[in-house]
Amino acid sequence: MPTPLLNVAATCVGTHALGPGRRSVVWVQGCPFDCTGCVAPEWIPQRTARLADSCDLAAELLSDPDVTGLTFSGGEPMLQAEALAAVARHARRTRDVDVVCFTGFTLERLRTRPPSPGVADLLGEVDVLIDGVYVAARDDGRGLRGSTNQRIHRLTGRLSGFDFEGAHRQAELHISGGEVLMVGVPPRGLLPALDDVTGTVTGAEIGSQEETA
Repeated sequence: MPTPLLNVAATCVGTHALGPGRRSVVWVQGCPFDCTGCVAPEWIPQRTARLADSCDLAAELLSDPDVTGLTFSGGEPMLQAEALAAVARHARRTRDVDVVCFTGFTLERLRTRPPSPGVADLLGEVDVLIDGVYVAARDDGRGLRGSTNQRIHRLTGRLSGFDFEGAHRQAELHISGGEVLMVGVPPRGLLPALDDVTGTVTGAEIGSQEETA
């Protein structure tokens, strides 16, 4: 049975903002959560964006030979778990990359009541899972989780030396075709400043969605 196409909101090949090393990122379209303060509200609606084959997308993410890891965010990755698991498998047939995934669902919910087919397969490919909805009042400006209620689950021994909770936040701006894509968890004050400069900024804050148990 063919793997379903992935509904992709955006990609970024080659960034240092969303985890250790040089990474490629895929943000999926569609999210069941509506977190106050979400920086990418245009990626919440369940609408068709760009449909991508998992093998082709894996090749795109690895087009930079220096990429050592993948980051999955959104939107909500666990709504497209089957296709993302296939992306990870295809990528690892070419290169030994690590995988970081953000989700608004708690790990407990994913294991007991998965929201889509393939969740167990995707969890089997993920090295570090960051779970929980974004709570603006608990955003302490630190680490790669958006707020302190979100948890870091080290599902494998990889990336054990990286401090996801306390790492210095950084953001990169990627400009293409007149659009600005912000990659990273924005430090405090960055988004208002960008809005003043650009008028409209497409944001990509990983870990900004979460589910309350």
